[in-house]
Amino acid sequence: MKKHTTRSKKQKSAGKKKYQVRNWKEYNEALVNRGKMMFWITEEAIRDWEEKRKTRKRGKPKFFSNMAIETALTLREVFHLPLRQTEGFLTDVLRILGASVIAPDYSTLSKRSEGLPVLIRTRPIQDEPLHIVVDSTGAKVYGEGEWKVRQHGWSKRRTWRKLHIGVDEATNDILIGAVTTNAASDGEMLSPMLAELPADTVIAQVSADGAYDKEVCYDALERRGVPVIAIPPQRNARIRIHGNALAPPHQRDKNLRCIRKIGRKRWKEETGYHRRSIAETTMFRLKTVFTDKVRSVKLANQRVQLLLRCKALNRMTMLGMPDSYIVA
Repeated sequence: MKKHTTRSKKQKSAGKKKYQVRNWKEYNEALVNRGKMMFWITEEAIRDWEEKRKTRKRGKPKFFSNMAIETALTLREVFHLPLRQTEGFLTDVLRILGASVIAPDYSTLSKRSEGLPVLIRTRPIQDEPLHIVVDSTGAKVYGEGEWKVRQHGWSKRRTWRKLHIGVDEATNDILIGAVTTNAASDGEMLSPMLAELPADTVIAQVSADGAYDKEVCYDALERRGVPVIAIPPQRNARIRIHGNALAPPHQRDKNLRCIRKIGRKRWKEETGYHRRSIAETTMFRLKTVFTDKVRSVKLANQRVQLLLRCKALNRMTMLGMPDSYIVA
């Protein structure tokens, strides 16, 4: 039995694909640059650190600009700091840089983060038609760790937030994102996320898993004029609009007919559905770099916290990504 077990382990290890990075020198430099302060605190941010616009609203005017608050909160996410440590960390960094500005205090960061507008895209959307892969994941607000769950099981008091993202298949950039409670379904968030893209953005394909096999998703994608919708229908799916009907053909029916003809596996290969794994890889990178938990208590602050992580990851992606290949 031991010999048989050893052989099976060798067979399993032999079946695993090994990858090697082509551009290790450039990628290694990109990883080093992620830790540089001047990458996260830009000259533009220091120049526009203080609020210069005058509003006619009642009350004390804002002293720090949105860019200053966003820079401070981004440092908090990148270096895993509580709010008070973020204030002290940023104070020392600005002093070392010789900047003539001061760091916002932790109370200001907490209050201003609630309504902070966040644009997660860090570079212009490419002119070529996009292939967007969509997925969602959970971020824990409070609950047990893996060890406690294995020893004692889940407790009743646990909750999480859902992060919905759409990733550019070609560049690995997170183009769209939304944060909801765990009660929101994946399908109902697709249309609001697509609305974040400019109206003139050309989308060639959208790939998503079976959770998006909803009529509301197909309607939203058809309104945007998406020609290829790679969403696998359910196993018991039926044709909605038959061939002799006067109504225009439905994209879901096209997928279903193709699956019946060539099989589900081949349909996924021909439509490029497996590229959807890029969204799962992006989720893994987010949780590896920033953890799978959120510190904030309010939903509005949690939304800003998760979207800032997406924007920070986009900036890291812009520095450089590994170009890997399968080792024969």
